Amino acid sequence: MSNTAWETLSNQAVGMAGIVYFIALIVHLAEWASLRQPARDRELVAAGADGAAVVAPAEESAGHAQRVAFLGRLGFLLTAIGCAVHFVALLGRGMAADPNRVPWGNMYEFTLSGTFVVALLYVVLYKKLGLAWMGPIVVTFIVATLMVAVIWLHDEVAPLTEALNSPWLVIHVVSAIIATGAFTLGGIASIMYLVRMRAERRARGAERELTGWVARVPQLDALDRLAYRVHAFAFPVWTFAVLITGPIWAHEAWSRYWNWDPKEVWAFITWVVYAGYLHARATAGWKGRKAAMLAIVGLATLWFNFIGINYFSTTSQHSYAAERIVGTVTAPASLVVRF
Repeated sequence: MSNTAWETLSNQAVGMAGIVYFIALIVHLAEWASLRQPARDRELVAAGADGAAVVAPAEESAGHAQRVAFLGRLGFLLTAIGCAVHFVALLGRGMAADPNRVPWGNMYEFTLSGTFVVALLYVVLYKKLGLAWMGPIVVTFIVATLMVAVIWLHDEVAPLTEALNSPWLVIHVVSAIIATGAFTLGGIASIMYLVRMRAERRARGAERELTGWVARVPQLDALDRLAYRVHAFAFPVWTFAVLITGPIWAHEAWSRYWNWDPKEVWAFITWVVYAGYLHARATAGWKGRKAAMLAIVGLATLWFNFIGINYFSTTSQHSYAAERIVGTVTAPASLVVRF
């Protein structure tokens, strides 16, 4: 295949992945809508005037549960398919370059990679960590971020710049993207902690049980543990990317370990926030609401550093997006239509 054919394949795969993710989102939303149907816990068989028995509510409840489970499995399957197509898009970007390279040459490619890792981690950890409840949120995040990438960050395939043409590109970016994906999942768990906590308070105030899709979200202590475990995994990976491989690569490229570049500064700010999160949990016993709010602050700094600095900064040496003017559309029309 020619380089142009690979690039076309990549663009088409991005559009197809976006469509599959969007269908998965619709299925998950249908699943959540089904959860609003009141649950019936008792089996009551009523007899009509002619003596014929009507459908038992327990049987209706079982059928309803099966429909909800089917929609959940279908949504997960579509997400997994979207993740596979997403990988094809990344492969096509790398193969379209001459010479072939890793698909991290500009901000568009970084964003494609970051969203792919979020989807991949969700699919891989789906059963181990019981992430079925997280499906609609993860897919919404992926669809929204892919739309941003396609509409505002798209750039044509080009050879790596001199600064990026280094073995440290793979080491630094892989670790940073893995940490970003894990921090994102941890941030989602922290957000849902606050959502469920508020829902429980309102339910207690109304003297009723928690119902609907919120009831499917794990208990508060389980969400708190999940957020902590994911952040504890992601933090050393982020430390390796930001404080070890990043400075080494900077010294190789610019003869300085630290340049006070906006992206370097924000990466360090993100590291400080997450270090504070883990330190507060380990020493001050911060759990629950306080820890969740701090994790959300870390998530905001993380994604502003990941996209915002590259998109808005005019001085950062890490700005690889071709267009940084808000509102400028750089994606080819065919890709936007397909997406």
